[in-house]
Amino acid sequence: MAVNLRSALRLCPLLAAAILLGPIPAVAEVDPFAAARARMVEIQLERRGITDPATLRAMRSVPRHRFVDPAYADAAYDDLPLPIGHGQTISQPYMVACMTEVIAPAPGRRILEIGTGSGYQAAVLAATGAEVYSIEIIPQLAAGAAERLRRLGYGTVEVRQGDGYFGWPQHAPFDAIVVTAAAEFIPPPLLEQLKDGGRMVIPVGTPFFVQTLMLVEKRGEMLSTRSLMPVRFVPFRRSP
Repeated sequence: MAVNLRSALRLCPLLAAAILLGPIPAVAEVDPFAAARARMVEIQLERRGITDPATLRAMRSVPRHRFVDPAYADAAYDDLPLPIGHGQTISQPYMVACMTEVIAPAPGRRILEIGTGSGYQAAVLAATGAEVYSIEIIPQLAAGAAERLRRLGYGTVEVRQGDGYFGWPQHAPFDAIVVTAAAEFIPPPLLEQLKDGGRMVIPVGTPFFVQTLMLVEKRGEMLSTRSLMPVRFVPFRRSP
């Protein structure tokens, strides 16, 4: 049966609007944590001296609440570490930003992370445009982080389960290395895999004693170290 177009448009205003205005755009998903993330950056980072634009942009964009247990989502942007299972934690936002800023991330830089955890630090590094390789010794955390990073669009991060002490020689040398667990000494294989002119940030110390966040810089055969601040990290775990 033929239908008169003018009559149809009179009877169906929505059809008329669709024809005149074109397709109705999809409604963008609202991020309920956007305001909390912005406050985190302003109060916890900028006011405490974090100034690197790439680091601040990454911290504004990465949804930390997606990297913690849903039970802790409301505390995701608070100034504290949170448990992620298996005796491990996600570092407080300030510490993640500090470790990111000190290695001077930039697009195209190749970064090795030791201790993937839930994947948050790797996501922040990737959000600066860096090429990220991350090693996690706990199989469940490695698998969970890899899936989470892929699902959230950080597919450029490559995650491997293994002992981070030996680094990832297949992708060395690295412009920077970030270690997210406290070692009693700096693993020699990581120093070997650091590029000339590269930087490593690593907490050094033993559990239950004072640990120090160290910046290591490599210049030819010379290494320089600088103490940044006292910290408290979970211990660097090794394979049996």
